[in-house]
Amino acid sequence: MNSNGQPTGQSSVPTAAPEGAPRYVVYHDFDGPSELTTTLVHAISDVTGINVSETEFTLSDFVNADALNQLFRPKPDGTLRASGRYQCTIWGCEVNVFSDGQITIQPPTERQIAVGSR
Repeated sequence: MNSNGQPTGQSSVPTAAPEGAPRYVVYHDFDGPSELTTTLVHAISDVTGINVSETEFTLSDFVNADALNQLFRPKPDGTLRASGRYQCTIWGCEVNVFSDGQITIQPPTERQIAVGSR
């Protein structure tokens, strides 16, 4: 993400990370102005180099965005959800979303891209 919170990168396909690449970690602020899925899309954009405004795919091609936004939202009384994790694969990245707002993204490795392209 650039300093304005906008996605960066120009590629329209995921780029491979080296074997053993570290996980990318970002935190979503449930009290902030953005939806969880907005934070997720921008984080995936940073990891993959895909400019989300220039791709033919949307997050909804991979997950139910409305359901994901509701899944870990604080309870009506403001208390946080006790615990939970949602795991999926988006653009070749292994994505984990936790109830505390932590999002981890493991970029695809060269091997994963090669296997997936068959």
